[in-house]
Amino acid sequence: MKHVRRLAPSLFLSLVHVCLVQANYAPYFFDNGARSTNGNMALFSLSEDTPVGTHVYTLNGTDPEGDPVTYGLVYEAGSRRYFSVDKNLGNVTLIEELDREKEDEIEVIVSISDGLSTVSEKVRILVMDANDESPEFINTPYIVQIPENTPSGSSIFKIEAVDKDTGSGGSITYFLQNIHANKFTIDRHSGVLRIKTGVTLDYEKSRTHFVVVVAKDGGGKLRGDNKVFSATTTVTVNVEDVQDTPPMFIGTPYYGYVYEDTLAGSEVLTVVALDGDRGKPNSIHYCIVNGDEGSFGISNTTGAISVIKSPNQLKKEVYELKVQASEVSQEGDVSVYAFAVVTIRVVDLNNHPPTFYGENGPQNRFELTMYEHPPEGEILRGLKITVNDSDQGANAKFNLRLVGPGGIFRVVPQTVLNEAQVTIIVENSAAIDYEKSKVLTFKLLAIEVNTPEKFSSTADVVIHLLDTNDNVPKFSSDYYIARIPENSPGGSNVVAVTATDPDSGLWGEFKYSIYGTGADLFLIHPSTGIIYTQPWAVLDAEVNSKYNFYVKAEDTDGKYSLAEVFITVLDVNDHSPEFNENIQEKTMIIGSPVKIEAIDQDAEEPNNIVDYSIMQADPANVFDIDQSTGEIKLKSYIRSLDIIHNITKNKDCIWSLVVQAKDRGSPSFSTTAVLKIDITEETLHKGPMAAFLMQTKDNPMKALGVLAGVMGIMVLITIMISTAMFWRNKRSNKITPVRRIIRKRQNPQPRAVRMEWLKFKRPSNAAEKFVVEDDAKSLQNENSNNNTQVVPVPPTAPVPPPPPALAPSGDAPGWQVPTVSGSLTPKFINKQLKKRGHGSAHNALVSELKMKFEKRNAAIGEPHI
Repeated sequence: MKHVRRLAPSLFLSLVHVCLVQANYAPYFFDNGARSTNGNMALFSLSEDTPVGTHVYTLNGTDPEGDPVTYGLVYEAGSRRYFSVDKNLGNVTLIEELDREKEDEIEVIVSISDGLSTVSEKVRILVMDANDESPEFINTPYIVQIPENTPSGSSIFKIEAVDKDTGSGGSITYFLQNIHANKFTIDRHSGVLRIKTGVTLDYEKSRTHFVVVVAKDGGGKLRGDNKVFSATTTVTVNVEDVQDTPPMFIGTPYYGYVYEDTLAGSEVLTVVALDGDRGKPNSIHYCIVNGDEGSFGISNTTGAISVIKSPNQLKKEVYELKVQASEVSQEGDVSVYAFAVVTIRVVDLNNHPPTFYGENGPQNRFELTMYEHPPEGEILRGLKITVNDSDQGANAKFNLRLVGPGGIFRVVPQTVLNEAQVTIIVENSAAIDYEKSKVLTFKLLAIEVNTPEKFSSTADVVIHLLDTNDNVPKFSSDYYIARIPENSPGGSNVVAVTATDPDSGLWGEFKYSIYGTGADLFLIHPSTGIIYTQPWAVLDAEVNSKYNFYVKAEDTDGKYSLAEVFITVLDVNDHSPEFNENIQEKTMIIGSPVKIEAIDQDAEEPNNIVDYSIMQADPANVFDIDQSTGEIKLKSYIRSLDIIHNITKNKDCIWSLVVQAKDRGSPSFSTTAVLKIDITEETLHKGPMAAFLMQTKDNPMKALGVLAGVMGIMVLITIMISTAMFWRNKRSNKITPVRRIIRKRQNPQPRAVRMEWLKFKRPSNAAEKFVVEDDAKSLQNENSNNNTQVVPVPPTAPVPPPPPALAPSGDAPGWQVPTVSGSLTPKFINKQLKKRGHGSAHNALVSELKMKFEKRNAAIGEPHI
């Protein structure tokens, strides 16, 4: 009972389960037809070049109850797994590389399951071809044997290659590399190799040919690109020999020698001939056709030629034998043949060396005397040399050459057979130089050429040279530089030039001379080359410090060379600084310096650099002087005349200073002068013109220039006014009354022109200090317009101070001032003379200006008409 109770619930559950199973429907795949990538993979194909990892298909199906489905891939046992599937999504991925040539179909069991029911289907996936294989030659290596007489155009071999691909990728065409250099051609479709039309093979020229064959497929797609693959192989063509070439002699031409001690029957030489067909050569048979004259024989099998008679019985010196070589076949038949010429010379033994002969027999020393530098190509006719070898034939052949300094002479002939007259020819005339070598020594060598003994002999050739005048005197330098102080006395040595002439005797003697524009002050000793100054020459660096001329060395034959001489005259401090006057007068406006100037005529520094100083002043400590420029100014505390009046009781304020100008030479020279300084103030006169005149008191040319400018402006204004009036009258057609013009012309008073800036006070004591000089001539019209104006006679100008006493010295007056270094008599230079020459004109102009201003001041108070 207990067992029945337990069984009843279990049975009930089983019945319920059976009912539920019977109510469940199995899932199924969608079938989407051919080339579909969505379904059950039926009729699915895939290219073999598909990359691994590619999503290639999607399994797709459904469950009638709408339950979720899963997918699976199963392979048969032993099969490779090419694909994997996502069980939920059904995505199929390639996981193994495909190869159609190994496996063109893949069987896969695909399944779909809803969890209760599973449906499986077996499908075949086709693997499509891609051009991934190269052609391959089969039955390699290719070696072909063909006879050399195979006709051109004949087929000699068939080459075969295969390609595992299908379609165009599996089709193959053939071609040859280096088709133009090849003797063969190939059929591009069948691969049949042929000899080119018109081409023959030759075993003797080339026994083996290597033909490179290329097999190329028709191309196809591989991973999206069009690919073409090819393969190469080499066909070795061995050419087989055929008997078609005559025999050939080797080692030609043939020469043999029979010497005077050769025994009859001795072998002279052996000729060798070979069958031209080297593959299967025939044996060679030798024989002498003609030329032996019964004196020589030959071995039929070896080709050895022997002398039959004794050399003393041979009548000719040279024999030429015609030898025939014939091919003998294995059957004993004589087929083709060839000829060769054998030259046999009969010679004696080499038992005599070459020997030199002079006019009196054998001689081994030859001497000659000649002048240096003979023409090139000239024969040394004083040498009588003969050379001889008593042997015969090759034993008497020898070479001649000179042993010694090379390139000077050459010997003719250079090769001698038996005997010759020896000629020596000049080849390098410049090397035959007496100054380099007075004696030239050579060895004349004769040595046999082709004998094993190489017998030789020598002779000494000694050439004594005579000197000619072939050299020019040459200076040790192209130019000479010398320096000499300007205070050197006449006849002083300057520089010594040196020249040499390597010629001997009279040819080597020469003399010196000088010429040129700069040589007037100099002489040269004709033998020693010492250049010295003329006895009367006075050198002055200030006049000319550079001299340049040429020196010549000339031999007795007129050959000469030149050198250039440069002489510098060194400056010596022989001039002292010079003032233009020994007593000078300057006007100094307080606050402005005055300047003195002394000139040193020395040519170079520091001799012509001048330093200035105040030697004496009364009172002292009033003036300062600039050492370099010569500017003199008041001490900084002196700013007005009142301070000066406190220093001195001299109300005129005219002070005298003794100033010194000293150069920087060694020894140093100096000069002193007396300077009178008139001190005034800039505001001494209130008018601008007066102030201007005071400033230009020491420079009259400045005042004259300003006055000329003012008058020029006045003339220009007058012209402009006259022109304007003329054009106005012309336009108005009116004539100016004559009475007005006459009245203006009769006006004796000058035109009133208001020029307040020209007014100044009557001269005071300071103004009277102008020193002017009256000119004897009447004043001309300053405007130069040919209109003469009558002016009153000016008052007499003050008499200038008397000039200092001058001591006469030649044409120009000189003066002496005691200096620190001694008493010197300065010379007036042109610049100073020019300044002094213009002094009278300047004084006249100042006097004229003064008269005009005084007249103007006198007329200011008169009424104008």
